[in-house]
Amino acid sequence: MVTPPATGLSLGDALRQATAAHCAGDLAKAADLYRAVLATLPDQFDALHLLGVLEAQQGRVDLALALLARAVALPSATTEAWSNFGIVQNGAQRYHDALAAHDRALALRPGNPKALNNRGVALQGLARHDEALASFDRALAADGRLVAAWCNRGRALQSLGRFEEALASQLRALAIEPDCVDALHCRANALCELGRVDEGLADWARVLVLRPDFAEALNNRGAVLRRTRRHEEALRSLDQAVAVKPDFAEAWHNRAGALRDLGRREDALASYTRALALAPGHSGALEMRGYLLHVLGRNEEASRDFADALRLAPESGFAQGLLLQSRMYNCDWHGYDEARQRLVDLVRAGKPGPEPFVFAVHSDDARDQLRCARTAVKARVPPSPVPVWQGERHAHERIRVAYLSADFHDHATAYLIAELFERHDRSRFEVTGMSWGPPRTSAIGARIRAACERFDDVSSQSDREVAQLLREREIDIAIDLKGFTNDARPGIFAQRGAPLQVNYLGYPATMGAPYIDYLIADEVVVPPEQRDCYAEQVVYMPDSFQVNDRQRRIAEATPTRAEAGLPDRGFVFCSFNNHYKFTPDVFSVWMRVLQKVEGSVLWLLAGNDAAVAHLKREAAARGVAPERLVFAPRCPLDEHLARHRLADLFLDTLPCNAHTTASDALWTGLPVLTCLGTTFAGRVAASLLRAVGLPELITPTLADYEALALRLAVDPDALARIRRSLAGSRDSSPLFDTARFTRHLEAAYCRMWQRFERGEAPAGFAVAPIAR
Repeated sequence: MVTPPATGLSLGDALRQATAAHCAGDLAKAADLYRAVLATLPDQFDALHLLGVLEAQQGRVDLALALLARAVALPSATTEAWSNFGIVQNGAQRYHDALAAHDRALALRPGNPKALNNRGVALQGLARHDEALASFDRALAADGRLVAAWCNRGRALQSLGRFEEALASQLRALAIEPDCVDALHCRANALCELGRVDEGLADWARVLVLRPDFAEALNNRGAVLRRTRRHEEALRSLDQAVAVKPDFAEAWHNRAGALRDLGRREDALASYTRALALAPGHSGALEMRGYLLHVLGRNEEASRDFADALRLAPESGFAQGLLLQSRMYNCDWHGYDEARQRLVDLVRAGKPGPEPFVFAVHSDDARDQLRCARTAVKARVPPSPVPVWQGERHAHERIRVAYLSADFHDHATAYLIAELFERHDRSRFEVTGMSWGPPRTSAIGARIRAACERFDDVSSQSDREVAQLLREREIDIAIDLKGFTNDARPGIFAQRGAPLQVNYLGYPATMGAPYIDYLIADEVVVPPEQRDCYAEQVVYMPDSFQVNDRQRRIAEATPTRAEAGLPDRGFVFCSFNNHYKFTPDVFSVWMRVLQKVEGSVLWLLAGNDAAVAHLKREAAARGVAPERLVFAPRCPLDEHLARHRLADLFLDTLPCNAHTTASDALWTGLPVLTCLGTTFAGRVAASLLRAVGLPELITPTLADYEALALRLAVDPDALARIRRSLAGSRDSSPLFDTARFTRHLEAAYCRMWQRFERGEAPAGFAVAPIAR
């Protein structure tokens, strides 16, 4: 009998004592005995196999895999050894190798239920969910009381979106083992997917009593609390998850999201960075860190993260769109045409594409924008299967309208819409405002709050809770002022809290959502022949779709040209648009005009240092001295409006026009030159110019746009006539007649409501102009 020299025991006794110590939890003693056996017999199967299992239990995965690989290479390898080899491979996410190991186990013992269950786990890891489900079903056919297979079957069903069946599978597991932590955890996930969040949270509470250090449950609970906007609770749960499992990359990722929700952006960045240190291949963390950097204006860093994310997930439309957008904020145009085309190709292929807002401002095809929006809605914000509003009818003396936005502060939307709230006819309309986002104090926000009969901060409420509030308030028409722009919450409207829901002002495209009934537009921004490019029913306003605030104050003092950084003499072109709207083609037009108009300059907003540097470089590359670009620093709105007086002509952008920026220029008396685009976002300036009485400044092509810019710059009389016309008509034009606009919008609301009361489906119509 061979005796391991380190023990003085026979081989059989050493193995028996090692196994006994292993079963008793004395892992150190068991490991010493296994190693002593292997020191004498390096290929002793039982020692290799059981020491491999022990090392896996200790978390030493690479060592465990090496030992188990040696064990299964021996002729005496058993089904159990192959199964354990596969289980450790599953845990290491080496699913292809795991599948091969489980198949070898099943070849030795066909129909083994545990091997079939573990094989299903490998298939699930490979996202082969249908095959995984079949493997779990085979396991359960062999052993209907195998709790792990019932749990895993529920996971597979959940991955397939079959949540009710997933729930039933977990209930079968719990009928066998009522305190099965995995089944409770998975049932909580399924319940939350079905919208039964409180029941899911109750399951997690029970799980965490049974296993307080269950990091996955803490993480998933935190993610659900975050979705329901219980941000502080979410952060506490995620803090616990990373405390019990510091190397849990997904929990660090979710924790970063919770911190971002709470406005703790620098802490969120640190948490994303920690997630990426633990899992450098986590493309989601790269995308979301890039998005946060983009929001913070750190677009060069954001671009690097999006580029890295695309190397890991080349088909990510989210990363592709935001890589383009972050570069556009910096006026970094390399690969611009190719990047736009990639987004179009994704959208036309019906794949998860870019954020709809990003696509809307860079696309020149309204039908593509509809495709993009519909894909996003289907993937991220589909209509609730159980809408909050269930068809109830309420009798009100006044139509109840609610405006929902995160922008009731120093924001373009607020500057446009404030006076509308003040001018609503309170004998016919009851006006509610609902706001979310970090608290901000501003004069414009205070005006809007004061003008609403009710004003609710719904920042801490879930989408469904806000929809329920709409129902409780018996709101008749809910107006979404955000669409898919930053901080939007289309999920509120997906829950259908009001009988009628309207897309207005904040988002210049279709939302592609079946739960948005109407879009407020005009015949310029949505030509009648394009109506089928909009999921909403189009309501045509008689003048322009855009409301304006006649109370926008312009500072009395005008800076001198020297104070504004402008030369003493020379024609001043300006474009105070956000830099992401600047494109290489339009910039080339601007540079050619500068070359032909001696002494002229182009006046732009300063933006960030990278954008300034890139624009100067692009000007030089086109033969224009960089100093002919003048950059205006940010300043209070009234002062910014006042400095418009120093400019001679505002040059618009394409494919996305100036919107509020264009109406700002016209309000100050500065003519705006535009080129008529092919989408809502590219036709806004034309709508404004028509409504202010200057259709001659709308050009059909970029060549015509360039020619007219040059003619106006060298023909002071022609430009002076336009400026006099604008000055004479500004106060009387429909564009700035807020009272008239309000009556038109109210007429639109009344007609929508009358159709609803007659039991008729939403349908497009044109609002008849009020006599002037």
